[in-house]
Formats: sequence, C-alpha cells, structure tokens
Amino acid sequence: MNRILEYMLEEDEGFGDVTSNSIIDDNEYVKAYIISKDEGILAGIDVAKELFESRDVHVLFHLVDGCEIKNGDLLMSLQGNARDILLIERTALNLLMRMSGVASAANHYVKLVNGKVIIAGTRKTQPAIGKFDKLALKIGGADTHRFGLDDMVLIKDNHIAVVGSPLEALKKAQENVSFSKKIEIEVESLEDAVACVKQGADIVMLDNMGASQVTDVLNELEKEGIRNNSLIEISGGINEDNILDYADLGVDIISLGALTHSSRSLDFSLKISNSE
Repeated sequence: MNRILEYMLEEDEGFGDVTSNSIIDDNEYVKAYIISKDEGILAGIDVAKELFESRDVHVLFHLVDGCEIKNGDLLMSLQGNARDILLIERTALNLLMRMSGVASAANHYVKLVNGKVIIAGTRKTQPAIGKFDKLALKIGGADTHRFGLDDMVLIKDNHIAVVGSPLEALKKAQENVSFSKKIEIEVESLEDAVACVKQGADIVMLDNMGASQVTDVLNELEKEGIRNNSLIEISGGINEDNILDYADLGVDIISLGALTHSSRSLDFSLKISNSE
C-alpha cells in the first residue's frame, strides 16, 4: 500500500507542481483543514495522514475511521509547507472520499440486514487500490472476502467452462490444494449445489439465483441433512430493494460487487486557513 501511495504522488506531481512552484515561496508555511461536505462513514483518514506525513506535514485528527460524519464536520487539521500540502491535496482527498464512500455503502447494507447475514465485498475493485477498498469495507462493517487470487480457491464459471463441470473442478481443487486454503465454488443449479455440498466444499456460492431458487436449494440441503456441511453464499442481482428478501432465507453470506464498483465517493474539501 505504501508503494502505491508513493506512486500516486509521483504520478500527480510529474516533473513538479508548476502552479504552486511558480507563485508560492518554497519556505511558505500554512495551516489547513479538511472538512466534510457530505454525510456517511469516515474511512481512510489514517491513509491521508500517511500521505501528508511523508512530506513532514503535521496532522491532527478531529475524527477517526468508522465515525459517522455529516456536512460541516472538521475531519483533520494540517500544518506544514504550503507547496507540500497543495501537492498532496488531491491524492489524499481522492482516496479519503472514495474510501469513505465504500465504507458508507458497506455500512448501509450491514444496517439493512441487521445481523441476519454476513455482508461481503468482492474483487470488483478499482485497479491498484483494491487493498484500500477492502480496508474501507472493513471499516464500514462488511467482510472483505478474499484480497487476491492467492487468498483462497474460488472456482467460478470460467474455470468450470475449462474443466467441464462444477463437481469435477471441485474434486481437482481438493486433490491439489493445501488443507490450509478454503475452497469455494460457484454454482448455477440446485443439482450442482447439492453435489458440491456433498463433496465437502467449504463455501458454495449460488450465483444469480432468484429467491425461490435459493429457497429450493436450502430446502433440499435440509431434507438431505447436509445444510451445515458448507457455508452458503449468494451473489448477483441483489440490491437494497430486494436484499431483505434474500437475508430472510437463511443463507450465510451475501456478497455485493456494487459496494466497490458502484459506490459514490463522499464530498470532502481541503481549505488553507492562513499563513503562519
């Protein structure tokens, strides 16, 4: 994450901030502050702190990650070289606003289901900042799911298309993967779900199934006495309008790509208050 932060600053700075460098003395020191112009859950303030402190800007927190915020809230105060603060401003705000938006979306869904089911993110994150998105999910109260391809086995439709069938793919994974890695498999039918639970998959994901199809799977697993053999995750086509219909079915996990690929960034602003 630190390497990514360094690259973000390098990318934005290029060969130098020609605006600040042309009109602001290099020994000009100022005070500044970041305020919220929105409401939601604050996330990423520690990341913003690291960015500013990398250029010896002094940071004072007024709120911390996980706090509920509203329009007008003072988030942090800054004191340091004016050129450095202005150099870091946009990168810090972009991350802080995005992470707070992801955390707010996660928190919204967690509150909707009220403990009935685990709400999880997915790997549908922005390129290069997936770990920041995952941290934001955690701050918002959601489960991060896997961080990368090396976290666990997750057999999806394209893997199955290569191998031939869900059950065959599951068996191959069980033969070739260490006991230390959980194995999850995505299925699209009742028959495949039951077969994979019987085979001992750690997690079976019911992909793009309607509520009635999910109910049929759960009922069949109960009927065969194997409901507790695997965690049951559902994903696809779930939103705030229908999530309670799914949460009430008795599944274990609901994963939502929209938490990271479609969440709205919150609106924050940095203001210079005065020169020292």
